[in-house]
Amino acid sequence: MFSKDIGIDLGTANVLIYVKKEGVVLNEPSVVALSSETRKILAVGSEAKEMLGRTPVKINAIKPMKEGVIADFEITEIMLSEFIKKCKAKNFINKPKILICCPSNITQVEKNAIKEAAEKAGAKKVYLEEEPKVAAIGAGLDISKPSGSMVIDIGGGTTDIAILSLGDIVISTSIKIAGNSFDNEIMKYIKNKYKLLIGERTAEEIKLKIGTVYSNKKKEKMEVRGRNIVTGLPNTITISSEEIEEALKDNIKLIIHHTKSILEQAPPELSADIIDKGIVLTGGGSLLDGIDKVLSKELDIPVYIAENPLTCVAEGTGIMLDNLDLIE
Repeated sequence: MFSKDIGIDLGTANVLIYVKKEGVVLNEPSVVALSSETRKILAVGSEAKEMLGRTPVKINAIKPMKEGVIADFEITEIMLSEFIKKCKAKNFINKPKILICCPSNITQVEKNAIKEAAEKAGAKKVYLEEEPKVAAIGAGLDISKPSGSMVIDIGGGTTDIAILSLGDIVISTSIKIAGNSFDNEIMKYIKNKYKLLIGERTAEEIKLKIGTVYSNKKKEKMEVRGRNIVTGLPNTITISSEEIEEALKDNIKLIIHHTKSILEQAPPELSADIIDKGIVLTGGGSLLDGIDKVLSKELDIPVYIAENPLTCVAEGTGIMLDNLDLIE
C-alpha cells in the first residue's frame, strides 16, 4: 500500500484528520495526559480530556495548543504522531504528504514550529494553508471566481475573519476570542456573581447546554456544581441562559467590532458581493445559540451557519489535497 495524503485541522480544542478517499477519520480533543515523573504518554485525545482537572499529582493533562499556535512543541509532536498512528497513515510504505491549517496572521516562527512538528510526526512533505481559506472551501463556497465571499471561523483558540476572492484571501484578521475564551468568561462570571469556582469542562457544558448570545431566544436553567470560594466547600447553584448571555456580551461585541473593521477595509465591489451572498460561519463557536442572529442584526448582512461547521476545515483540507499541484 502506498502512502495516503492527509489533511489536518490542528485546532486549540480539537484535532481533525482527513485521509484522502476516506474522509474525516479522526476528531479528538487536543489533550495529552502524561506521567509527571517519567514523561511517558498515558492517554491522548478523548481519554485524556476526561482527565482534565481531575488528575492526581503524578499525572499531567496538557493542552499543547494555545490560541491557534503551538504552546508545547514536544507534546504537540507526540500528539500528532499518536493521532496519525490512529489513522494508520504511518503504516504505508511511503510517508504521507500532510496539509495543515493555521490561523491567518501567525508569525513565520509559529508557522515553522507547526511544520516541524508535522515533519517529526512522520510527514514526507508539509503544506501550510490559512484556516479561513480552507474553511470557506470546506463550507462549499466557490472562492475561485472574481467575486467576494466572507467567512468567520470561530474555533477554540481563535476566530478568523476573512474576505476571499479569486482563490485567495483579500483581507483577514485573527483574534484570540473564541470557544475557550467563552468558557473563561462563563467561569469568571460565576466566580464573581456566585463566589463559585468551576472548571473548564463545566463551563463548556454550560455553554453547550444553555448558552445563548441572542436576547429572548432561549430561556433555560441549569444546575451547576463547584467549590464555594468563601466556605471552601462544594456548592450547587442554578444559572440561566440570560446570565450566560450577559457573561458573553463583551466577547461577542469584540467579534462584531473586528468583523466591521474587516468590512470597512474591503474594496467596494467585494462589499457589494458580500451584501448579496451573506457571511458564512464555520467552526464549533458558530454552534453557540443565536450567534448568527446577533451578527446579522448588528452588521445588517445575512449570516448563515455552514452545513457541518465542526468539520468544515478538515473537509476543506480534503478538497485541497486533490489539488495539491495548485499549492506546490
